[in-house]
Amino acid sequence: MTFSASHPLVDGRTSDSPLIAAYQGRRPDRRPVWFMRQAGRSLPEYRKLREGTAMLDACLDPGMASEITLQPVRRHDVDAAIFFSDIVIPLKLAGVDVDIVPGVGPVLGSPVRTAADVAALPELTDEALNPIREAVGKTVAELGSTPLIGFAGAPFTLAAYMVEGKPSRDHLGPRTMMHADPDAWGALTAWAADASGKFLRAQLEAGASAAQLFDSWAGSLGLADYVNHVAPASRRALDHVRGLGAPLIHFGTGTSEILVAMHDVGVDVVGVDYRLPLDEANRRLGGTVPLQGNIDPALLSAPWNVLEEHVRSVLSAAAGAPGHVVNLGHGVPPETDPAVLTRVVELVHSVAP
Repeated sequence: MTFSASHPLVDGRTSDSPLIAAYQGRRPDRRPVWFMRQAGRSLPEYRKLREGTAMLDACLDPGMASEITLQPVRRHDVDAAIFFSDIVIPLKLAGVDVDIVPGVGPVLGSPVRTAADVAALPELTDEALNPIREAVGKTVAELGSTPLIGFAGAPFTLAAYMVEGKPSRDHLGPRTMMHADPDAWGALTAWAADASGKFLRAQLEAGASAAQLFDSWAGSLGLADYVNHVAPASRRALDHVRGLGAPLIHFGTGTSEILVAMHDVGVDVVGVDYRLPLDEANRRLGGTVPLQGNIDPALLSAPWNVLEEHVRSVLSAAAGAPGHVVNLGHGVPPETDPAVLTRVVELVHSVAP
C-alpha cells in the first residue's frame, strides 16, 4: 500500500518542507521547530473552544479536533502541526471502557491483568477510525505546505495504563506482569501494538506527513526488559506504517539509557528528552540518526535571557547530528505563556541552519 497521488508527501506540498527535510537528514532553509502539546491547555483559544466538552469527545469531534490542531500553527508559526488526540483514543474506538478523568488522566472501567482479560479485549475495526480520517482530512486541507504529524502511544505505555487501570508513578503492575505472566503480557502488548498501528496508519493515509510514537513510560524500564518485553511490540506497531514513505519518530521520557534500542525498533528519528544533551545523544546513536528536541520545558517560565541562552545551547549541541528538529524535551506545561513559545520559534528561525 502506498499513498494516493493527492497525499501531501506525493503531490509536493510537504515533501520539501523544513520539517521533512530535517527528518530525512537534509539541511533545510530554516531550522524546523514544533512543540509537543503545542495544541492544548496553554492556549486561551483552546480553553474557550473546549468549554463544556469532555476530552475524548473533543478528540472524536472531527471539526473540533481539526481546529485545535491548527490553533498553534496560526499562533506560533511552527513548522508542523501535531494531530490533537489522546493515546487512549484507539482503546475508546475499539470499545474499551476508558475515560480521561480531569486531574487524574486515563482511567479504565476494568484493568486488564490476566490472559482472560486480554482475550476479552475487542478488536479495533477499520470503520471505527473514520472520525480520525475525517479530522486529519479537514486539517491537511487547511495546512497547505505545513506538515501534519500523526500521533500514537507506544504499546508499553498503553499497556501500562491498561494493567494499572489508571496513571501510575512506578508502573509496578506492567513490570511485574511481563515477568510473572509473559504470555499474557505478550498478548496484551500485541493487542496494543495493533491498535496504535492502525491508529497511526489511518492518520498517515488521510494526509499526515510523518508519525510519532510516544512511549511516555518507557523510562521506567531497564534495557533488558525493554529489549525483551517491549521492543517487539513497538516494532509491531510501526510495521503497520513502515514502507509508506513517511518519516517515523520515536520519543520517550527518561529513556537516555535505551535510546539505541528505541531507534532499533525501526524509526528514522529519535526524540530526546531534556535530561540528555543532544551531542551525547548523537554520540550514543553513532552520529547517523536525525534528532528531535530537547529544550527543557521548565525554562519556558525562566527570564528570557536564561531561556534564550538555553535554546542556543540546544541548537549548538545538535550541530553534529545529521538532522535536527527543535522541540521540547517533554510537553508544553499548561501554565506556559503562549507569547514565550512564539518568541522561541522566532529565535530558532533567526539562527542559520
